[in-house]
Amino acid sequence: MPGEARLKVVLCWHMHQPQYRDLISGNYHLPWTYLHAIKDYVDMAAHLEAIPGARAVVNFAPLLLEQIEDYARQVEGYLNDSRAIRDPLLAALVSSALPPSEEQRLMLMKACLRANETRMINRYPAYRHLADMAAWHMPRPPAVRYLSNQFLADLLVWYHLAWLGETVRRGDLRVKRLIEKGSGYSLHERRELLSVIGELLSGVIARYARLAERGQVELSVTPYAHPIVPLLLDFQCAHDAMPEAPLPLLQRYPGGEERARWHIREGIETFRRYFGFVPPGCWPSEGAVSTAALKLLSEAGFRWAASGQGVLSNSLALSHHAPHATKEAWLYRVYSVVDGGIHCFFRDDGLSDLIGFAYANWHADDAVNNLVHNLENIADACHAHPEHVVSIIMDGENAWEHYPENAYHFLHALYRRLSEHPRLELTTFSDCVKTLLAKPLCALAAGSWVYGSLSTWVGEPDKNRGWDMLGDAKRAFDAVAGGLGAEQLDRARRQLAVCEGSDWFWWFGGDNPGETVADFEQLYRQHLANLYQLLGREPPEYLAQVFTRGGGAPKHGGSMRPGQMSSG
Repeated sequence: MPGEARLKVVLCWHMHQPQYRDLISGNYHLPWTYLHAIKDYVDMAAHLEAIPGARAVVNFAPLLLEQIEDYARQVEGYLNDSRAIRDPLLAALVSSALPPSEEQRLMLMKACLRANETRMINRYPAYRHLADMAAWHMPRPPAVRYLSNQFLADLLVWYHLAWLGETVRRGDLRVKRLIEKGSGYSLHERRELLSVIGELLSGVIARYARLAERGQVELSVTPYAHPIVPLLLDFQCAHDAMPEAPLPLLQRYPGGEERARWHIREGIETFRRYFGFVPPGCWPSEGAVSTAALKLLSEAGFRWAASGQGVLSNSLALSHHAPHATKEAWLYRVYSVVDGGIHCFFRDDGLSDLIGFAYANWHADDAVNNLVHNLENIADACHAHPEHVVSIIMDGENAWEHYPENAYHFLHALYRRLSEHPRLELTTFSDCVKTLLAKPLCALAAGSWVYGSLSTWVGEPDKNRGWDMLGDAKRAFDAVAGGLGAEQLDRARRQLAVCEGSDWFWWFGGDNPGETVADFEQLYRQHLANLYQLLGREPPEYLAQVFTRGGGAPKHGGSMRPGQMSSG
């Protein structure tokens, strides 16, 4: 009807990777930061740039911003000053002397197959052919010696071509030429591809800054190293959603409140360094919230935060207000958490997970039609309630490799349809805070957007063991911190922050795929050992022993589960 208020819709994309860099050596253990940057972060910016009427919230983890900047400097230093690249996979792309040993070649071949087989490898016959050759040789190590350097060079080129954003493949003539050539890539052509990668890395943060300047994007931030703040403050809060869950032997994380405040403060300062202003909102790491955690965010100056639908459902039950079967009656509101001093939005799990999991196998137009139809139904139910807002919040990076052409057609159609729809209004959380009346939430059950609980990070033996190991390291830090010089203390404090990140605990135990668990478990132990080294202490013997192994099969590349998002 003419003059009827449109239903407000917020698309919030969270961009995050943990610290893959060894802070002592400077070398990278895993390549996911630069690969997602040249594929998913540039594509998302390009889709928004192409449709000026589209709007979104984009949340950046501070460690991700620092790593992107470091990669950009590495590539620039290599191309201009012949400085070494500290990521072995990226360095191999332009190496004139590819590794001679069977073991090194096998590792390189294995790395170049870590891509979605259906969408990224099978799409290109030349890459498929190389991948088949690699797959045949990997269980036959002696045969690897017969593979030529040209085979490895071509495999490296195709791996990086497949990991480029679809908007780059369609718009960059250099990339088009490399794809059309198909094989026999020269060292010059490999350096040319590195130049493309360097341009993407050096420009991607600035693209989001420009989108924010023109009002299309609201930028928000996560605490510095992506910690689960409620658990830093109090392990017992996990019992809000899982009353019987076993907890770490550690009664409380030592100095947890001070560490939580440090992560929040450092996250804001890092964001300001890259974007020039203080963000008004915070997506807490994994949407993990508690009343105490939200109070710290409010005290830091944040006006809004967000979490998962399960948290709101548990919170309403805690207040003896069981959620109505009709979500429109409770989910699509801005809430003001009593004693939290901050506005809170809650994710529509159903709509978010349709994008994250279901729509990848639909035709793009059908998927967008279905999402719009769902939103129209919500608009019908909320037509007399202009204060309603639908929050679609999800990982901004891991879903797209499961779509044809990195979700190029889906994202373009999504932004176009929503920005042009007469009954739907793409907006931001900050604009909603300014214009919508918040509804009081009398009690908040601690949890995250993963099942509404904190079970992904605590409550299983291996996860709890990870916390106990971290507690040992924190006590060692506390014991010597007072005697460290300013520079050494800062290095140790940042190394501790990396160890406090959520990603390590995500992968410990459970049904996670073994290969990914091994990557993150080893890196966690390395980060802890580095902390002891920076403190001048000998690492405990248990850091030399594997303490968790995965047992599940990958789902969506092993990176996500319904209601979840992660790294890699």
